[in-house]
Amino acid sequence: MSERLHRILAFTAVVFGFFMALLDATIVNVALPEITRHFGGNVGQTSWIMNGYNLAFAVFILTAARIADQFGRKKVFMIGIFLFTLTSLLAGFASSIEFLIALRICQGLAGAIIVPVTIPITTEMFPKEMHGTMIGAWGAFSGLAAASGPALGGILTEKFDWQWIFFVNVPLGILSLLMTIPLIKESYDRTSGKKLDYVGTLSITGAMFCFTYALIKANDLGWDSRTIVLLLVGGGLLLLMFFLAEWRGKHPMMPLSLLKIKPFSGAALAMLVIGAGIMNLSFLASFYLTRILGMTELKAGLVMSVIALFSMVSSVISGPLSNKYGARWFGAVGVALFIIANYWLSGLGIDSTTMEVIPRLALAGLGMGLAIAPIMASTIRNVPEEKVGISSGIINMTKALGSVLGVAIIVTVLQTQITDKMDEARQNAVTTIQTNSVLSSSVKEQLIQMTAQINPDSSSLSGSTDDVLKPLSEAMAKETEQAIAKLPEDQRAAQQAVMEQQTAEIGRLMPGIVGGYREAASRAFKDTFIFSCWLLIVGIPLALISDRSRGKMIAASALKERA
Repeated sequence: MSERLHRILAFTAVVFGFFMALLDATIVNVALPEITRHFGGNVGQTSWIMNGYNLAFAVFILTAARIADQFGRKKVFMIGIFLFTLTSLLAGFASSIEFLIALRICQGLAGAIIVPVTIPITTEMFPKEMHGTMIGAWGAFSGLAAASGPALGGILTEKFDWQWIFFVNVPLGILSLLMTIPLIKESYDRTSGKKLDYVGTLSITGAMFCFTYALIKANDLGWDSRTIVLLLVGGGLLLLMFFLAEWRGKHPMMPLSLLKIKPFSGAALAMLVIGAGIMNLSFLASFYLTRILGMTELKAGLVMSVIALFSMVSSVISGPLSNKYGARWFGAVGVALFIIANYWLSGLGIDSTTMEVIPRLALAGLGMGLAIAPIMASTIRNVPEEKVGISSGIINMTKALGSVLGVAIIVTVLQTQITDKMDEARQNAVTTIQTNSVLSSSVKEQLIQMTAQINPDSSSLSGSTDDVLKPLSEAMAKETEQAIAKLPEDQRAAQQAVMEQQTAEIGRLMPGIVGGYREAASRAFKDTFIFSCWLLIVGIPLALISDRSRGKMIAASALKERA
């Protein structure tokens, strides 16, 4: 076997591994309603099928990266693949929602083992001059995995059953294991000892748990609730304990010298912002497509996959080029394009077409690929070779924390905007109904009660006016039939004419009322998209310090050659 073919096959084994781990972060979302119907229970309980995975992934990722550096990246990678494949198989056969949540937590731990190890394994396979290209390919496939989750989840759930969102991992995991054994060599961080940093491990694990759990529960309990405040304070204290342990410890899991490397620190913070931005856009856009534009979950997932397609293209191009020109401007331009895409998405209306949505998502995908691949490649270039593993863990941890943080903030903002805008729409609807001179008092009361039940979490916003009127029409028809049956024969025709007039008037009013609600919800999304733009702006200066200038890169390269 030629060396080139060997490298391609080895990288394929790595791709199979991290692809399924990243895919599972989003593939389950579309299937949650079906899983809820299958097991019963409430939405809050079902949400932990998603939250449990994200929590375990964020909590364990740095620890897993350190253990892999110490005891062997290939061994740890294979353990992660085996655990992920096994839990995926068991999840498809889960007999209760509690068991499924427990398996999802185990999947999250396995994913945290797999993802950070893949970058140092990849860099060990290829010469330095190819690192930018391979990190670009890594970014392309990781973007494809994350963004294609909803589409693939929708297809599998609709055409087969929800269990297949887990079964699909099994062949990928088996192939990855079978290819890893003969093709990938073992690698270590030769400068790290074999002693575990217990204090550092426990403190960073506890800190990440407190922060991540607080962010997941903030919208349910309220940001000012005692539980959330205690979790955030506890997380801060544990993080302080972690840095003290790393500063004073003889065998620190994270050498603080890494944080003195300006490009590395800039890249880590940039990935925090980018992770938040990606989840913000994904959450808002998917909700807008299904609830405002009325797309099915499957169609919305397919439309959202445009992000993955264009992210792959820009990742493959920007990764190699960043090796030559540096990551600074690629990252800054990528974040800027992402901001523009968010602002452009804020211009969607209630009657926007699919073809109006696609260019906006395509621009977001281009920005994502331009930013992520070069910044990830920058972390490889700017840290000592033996610290690539732990630096990958840090970067992936900040990106994961950013994702959770982004959702927590954007959900809070969106809920506030929707509450304000929908209250205004309800008041306008009540005024319109009350001032109507045709409707009777009893019909007005029923109509006001019905319109008060319209909310952005129901299909009433995206459905037709007939869908909204159906419950009221059926109720009125029943009442009319009962009332007419009690009247003398000579009065029934007149009463029937009155009720027909009432029904016609409702049909005239409701399109405007429903349209007002849809417009209100659309304005709430518009303001939230714009808020997301402001959050992302800080990512531009962070991207600009995520790498050295090209002049410094050339000087450093020349110095290494002379050495």
